[in-house]
Amino acid sequence: MSDIFRQIEKELLMLQSHSFPQIVAGFTTKHGGVSKGAFATFNLGLHVGDDPSFVCSNRQRLADLLQFPLERWICCDQIHDVHIEKVTTDHGGKGTTDYQSAIAGTDGLYTEEARLLLALCFADCVPLYFMAPKHGMIGLAHAGWKGTVKNIAGEMVRLWHECEQIPLEDIYVVIGPSIGACCYIVDDRVITRVDRVLEGEEKLPYKQVSIGQYALDLKELNKVLLIKAGIHEEHIDVSGYCTSCADHLFFSHRRDQGKTGRMMAFIGRKEE
Repeated sequence: MSDIFRQIEKELLMLQSHSFPQIVAGFTTKHGGVSKGAFATFNLGLHVGDDPSFVCSNRQRLADLLQFPLERWICCDQIHDVHIEKVTTDHGGKGTTDYQSAIAGTDGLYTEEARLLLALCFADCVPLYFMAPKHGMIGLAHAGWKGTVKNIAGEMVRLWHECEQIPLEDIYVVIGPSIGACCYIVDDRVITRVDRVLEGEEKLPYKQVSIGQYALDLKELNKVLLIKAGIHEEHIDVSGYCTSCADHLFFSHRRDQGKTGRMMAFIGRKEE
């Protein structure tokens, strides 16, 4: 599988998966929209205090670029937990033009239906893209540190393998842009949870930088958890982008001290 993120019209990073041409997936940047101030310009989050009309305009622009109409998008109310919903055409339009209609209390979505766009918002957390092309299945998960240590990555794999009868060797995962260990310092409270979920692992995705302070690589942690869940390492691709370092491209909740916009991770499948 080839995982190449490239910038399109300075506003869109697309995941070009040459092995799976029917899949449309990517991650937006902060450029190319109409939002103002701290949300300038391509904020896609309806829940951050931006003018909703600006956000809807930005989302319409993305819908036009992708040729996935908003009524075929599905968004959810992300709460940094591990609940995952299987969605269908009946969920189309949920949370796309108003936050209230988003699927409640959910941080992961998956579907086997074509012409649906799964769409989640990010500003440092880890986007996890799941694909099982032989089975027509796609998925997307939001993994902040809380969702990561609760193992939302492994939960998606479990659902696909146990509930959908998808062999582990048929599942591919891309770990998208997120804050890197270079910019993500956490305390003992977080590392205790990391150690718990990684019990038995020798290679740890963090380094102590001072007493009680650790540089944590969330992308690497999710990769380790995916491998523990049975995903072949060669079926996992990892973006090199740090959302905090790349201030010319991305919003960052930590870098921008909480007052910032949101990028959108998305994945959909075209008709066969």
